[in-house]
Amino acid sequence: MSIDWSRVAPVLVSIGVIILVAIVRQYSKTFAAIAATMPLNIPLGMWIVYSGSEDHQAALSEFGEAAMLNMIPTLLFLLVAWQLSKAGYPILTTIGVGYLAWGVSLGAIFLLRALLGR
Repeated sequence: MSIDWSRVAPVLVSIGVIILVAIVRQYSKTFAAIAATMPLNIPLGMWIVYSGSEDHQAALSEFGEAAMLNMIPTLLFLLVAWQLSKAGYPILTTIGVGYLAWGVSLGAIFLLRALLGR
């Protein structure tokens, strides 16, 4: 039986990040935020795209473009969650509305790309 590391690695890294954030937050909220926002899934995605394509350069270029565009909804999620937490909303409301903003903005990006023919 062979382990498919391209599927297992993201799970292991995610668990490691959760543990790291849980430990580091006791010492520094800033370092906990840095650990939580480290670009971990992007290199893993690059690795999977690279290893699954014939034209590595084109595949990585297309992946990079899509990743840059898809960072916008993630930043909007964070902005909304930050503002709601500053306003005193509960965590579930903050996360829920943040994901709503993320989903709407992601849908807008897909619609824009469809309209532009990309």
